[in-house]
Amino acid sequence: MPIKTDFLIIGTGVAGLSLALKVADHGKVHLIAKSQASNSNSSMAQGGIASVIAGEDHFTNHINDTKDAGAGLCNESIVNKVVHDAPQRIQDLEDWGVKFDQNSPNHDKALTKEGGHSHRRILHVQDHTGLAIQEALIKKAKQHPNITILEHFIATELITKHQLTPEETGTDRCLGAMFLDIKEQKIISIYASATMLTTGGAGKIYLYTSNWDGATGDGIAMAYRAGCRIANMEFIQFHPTCLYHRKARNFLISEALRGEGAELINKEGKKFTYDYDKRGPLAPRDIVARAIDSEIKKSGHECVYLDIRHKGKEFIQSRFPFIFERSLSLGFNLAEEALPVVPAAHYLCGGIITDEFGRTDIPGLFAIGECAQTGLHGANRLASNSLLECLSFSHYASEYILNNLSEYPKPEAHPLKHSLKLHKENQDEFMLISHLWDEIRTCMWNYVGIVRSDRRLERARTRIKNIESEIQEYYQNFKVHPDIIELRNLSTVARLTIECSIKRSSSIGTHFNVDKPKADLKKEPHLNVIMPNSI
Repeated sequence: MPIKTDFLIIGTGVAGLSLALKVADHGKVHLIAKSQASNSNSSMAQGGIASVIAGEDHFTNHINDTKDAGAGLCNESIVNKVVHDAPQRIQDLEDWGVKFDQNSPNHDKALTKEGGHSHRRILHVQDHTGLAIQEALIKKAKQHPNITILEHFIATELITKHQLTPEETGTDRCLGAMFLDIKEQKIISIYASATMLTTGGAGKIYLYTSNWDGATGDGIAMAYRAGCRIANMEFIQFHPTCLYHRKARNFLISEALRGEGAELINKEGKKFTYDYDKRGPLAPRDIVARAIDSEIKKSGHECVYLDIRHKGKEFIQSRFPFIFERSLSLGFNLAEEALPVVPAAHYLCGGIITDEFGRTDIPGLFAIGECAQTGLHGANRLASNSLLECLSFSHYASEYILNNLSEYPKPEAHPLKHSLKLHKENQDEFMLISHLWDEIRTCMWNYVGIVRSDRRLERARTRIKNIESEIQEYYQNFKVHPDIIELRNLSTVARLTIECSIKRSSSIGTHFNVDKPKADLKKEPHLNVIMPNSI
């Protein structure tokens, strides 16, 4: 039987949870997690959330830092709005039970500094801020009688008006989404007055990433197939410092370490980042990541090192307890040795085009958080603006919906012809699917990584096109399975990233092409758009 609800929210990170809490007093909410509700990129955000709190700081500083990191491509009105509203979004979190670190004896909020920030303005909960926020929001959501959390449901497709009646030529509308109930092995349709994509990023298109295993770009791929414009997918932020260790490929070493004085050194012990930017290890992430990439290529060494030994064991253990203990379990003592680190795909600055309220091109469909292109980040995200974006646009979307409830009529269920197969799988085919998954990620890492070229991008386009045709055959002819659903989305997002990278005519922000000149901001488009059904 189909499910009917007022608000369908796909994704249980900070964007989805905060949005659910904002609208739950006004209707039924179904929050969908494709694994456990606690699994998301949000829970892995270590550093913190940016907001002007300190007296010596000012909104203008935060605005200028955001625009500087965004390399001139930020939407200024969005930046101004989000930065000025940030203190209220911090208050929302505190009202929901989040307890930020404080300084003793004054009990004012403890603030740290990260790359690209001119002042200390990063609020944190030790070194696991995202996890602390998510746990508090999940606890609050579970207490609300109008919120239902469905775990182990993976979205397969959005349901739209034109999908139900293809001959319809009027305005399309999102009516909900279809899901595979992984445990019960059945297809479920959920119809909603408003559908919200809070599905996060797409770091898993790369071989090395700081993202959780479910970051396969599902929301972006589904929105594109449904008819949404996608933009700026070339702007993939590579975090400079992911632990270089075969057993911990996605263990991020927070930028907050560099904010507290950690240095990046090469195998000779030289502090090399100052050769690339006067800000050294606290330059914006694209600059630091390219500096590390260059240093690795010049030296032939497999990594560089992050050194915070000079701060002493007592400080390191109290300020970064999770990172200290996790590193220790992997054989590294932060107080006695420098950590081996490499860059890894971290954050997507582009995505589904939305307006200031999170509305997409399709009425009834919103996109919030990392899956959305809001204009806040431009060509490169300023550190710790990501959780802020999630909270801000959840608030803006909820305000719009609640002020315009007449635009969101009660949902109606419609009969759907499910083409997805649920018969017994062929294990040999799943071995090939695993191979294609690895092939996509290796191709993207080698050809669409930190440093790109025209030739590499064309090679990537050819390879991904061929892989896509194979995946489509598997999707249509074999048993529906989470791996196939994710693989299909992965290939779509990889292609969107490649096409945006080829379309971008200059090097700017996180997109660096050795064959393209440095951007002329007077000519550089803020949005590099891929139209629906154009690739």
